[in-house]
Amino acid sequence: MFFNSLAFAIFLPIVFFLYWFVFNKTKSTQNVLLIIASYYFYSCWDWRFLFLLVFSTFLDYYTGIRIEKSNNDKGRKFWFWLSVSVNLGFLGVFKYYNFFSESFAQMLTTVGFKASPILLDVVLPVGISFYTFHGLSYVIDIYFKRIKAEYNFVDYSLFVSYFPLLVAGPIERATHLLPQLKEKRRFDLEKSKEGISQIIWGLFKKVVIADTCAIYANQIFDNYEKMDSVTLIIGTVYFAFQIYGDFSGYSDMALGMSKLFGLDLLRNFNYPYFSRDIAEFWRRWHISLSSWFRDYVYIPLGGSKGNKWKQIRNVFLIFLLSGFWHGANWTYIIWGLINAVYFIPLLLFKKNRDNIGDVALSFNFESIKVIFHMGITFVLVCFSWIFFRSNNITNAIDYIRRILVFSFDYNNVKEQITYNVLFLLPFFMVLEWRNRKHDCPLGNKFSKLKLTFTILLILVLGQFSIDNKFIYFQF
Repeated sequence: MFFNSLAFAIFLPIVFFLYWFVFNKTKSTQNVLLIIASYYFYSCWDWRFLFLLVFSTFLDYYTGIRIEKSNNDKGRKFWFWLSVSVNLGFLGVFKYYNFFSESFAQMLTTVGFKASPILLDVVLPVGISFYTFHGLSYVIDIYFKRIKAEYNFVDYSLFVSYFPLLVAGPIERATHLLPQLKEKRRFDLEKSKEGISQIIWGLFKKVVIADTCAIYANQIFDNYEKMDSVTLIIGTVYFAFQIYGDFSGYSDMALGMSKLFGLDLLRNFNYPYFSRDIAEFWRRWHISLSSWFRDYVYIPLGGSKGNKWKQIRNVFLIFLLSGFWHGANWTYIIWGLINAVYFIPLLLFKKNRDNIGDVALSFNFESIKVIFHMGITFVLVCFSWIFFRSNNITNAIDYIRRILVFSFDYNNVKEQITYNVLFLLPFFMVLEWRNRKHDCPLGNKFSKLKLTFTILLILVLGQFSIDNKFIYFQF
């Protein structure tokens, strides 16, 4: 069941009505309803994987309590590593086993041994990377005594399985979401209006921006051998907006839905294409994942402390893990390493914290400098997206080579420059720029005019892309 499907358009109002008008007596009844709704939502993907979600929930719930109750370090470490090992084990089997098996067989073949990989015919459970990281952060925080274990199984189950964030994030923290789940929520009309605005804006980004750009991005990437350099550049820009509109659109819808239920989720995007350097980009893009790796991997390794070699090692490790988290393909790993290469000079020259805060422009020389830096950052990001989008490294390198060997075919370019370039993307960027101080470009106020106009754009320009899946469901 997709957020942009007719089935979900029926599902959400029903849950909303039951939540506020039937199961509204206590926070427990509200939480039970949301768990039932979440399990139903997840079972619509593949009911067979419900056992994995339930098992993962029970594992981390139980080990969290055992860690807290253990009287010695040996016991605490046992339960901690049991949870971490099983969680990463499931993730490894379902997501990475075939990748490692094929890579190992290929390596043996390269050195002269005949080897056939032993592969598993398994389907990747949707959202496994997200709910696994929810559980891991909870157990890690208990182990290091940052939080207390949660003894209410209903509350903890909802923290892991809450349907708006279950399959594509944001990656929540127990310190942020669990306290909200332990309180009874009361209906807030203004908050609900904000939620509706954010849902509509997320739907606009998915249906109008992402799905429309996807049509042309797919056509160009899938037939790149026949395309000229200018068309390939256009295809890269299309994919940049496709993945941004798709993933941030999902996050906006998740945050908006949560406001309908009186809950606040972590912000996952903060207008990343207005970043002035790569470090700022990663503070604005997929914020919940970046902060997760920062807090649970980068800082424990020493972060930016220690000598330069350790700092460089830590940066490469974080970006390597980020790439690997996205998928079992060498293209994602190369994508992560490219971003590490971008980041290293900023770290070495202590420029990685220069651009913190709002992007402000005035009519002076400094504004030209800021615009130039934003343009360079966008170009660097687009270059790395080529590897993220390509099926394999060979295709990515060939795609880049064809861009560099300059060619121009007027008919190709004319075919690809549609209203996306002439209207949609400039309109989209201007709207985001003018409202960049708000969580939602439609504003924090419930503007009927803005909402009506956006809905019309969804209906007229969205090409009725109902049930088009979100890119990040594969992760």
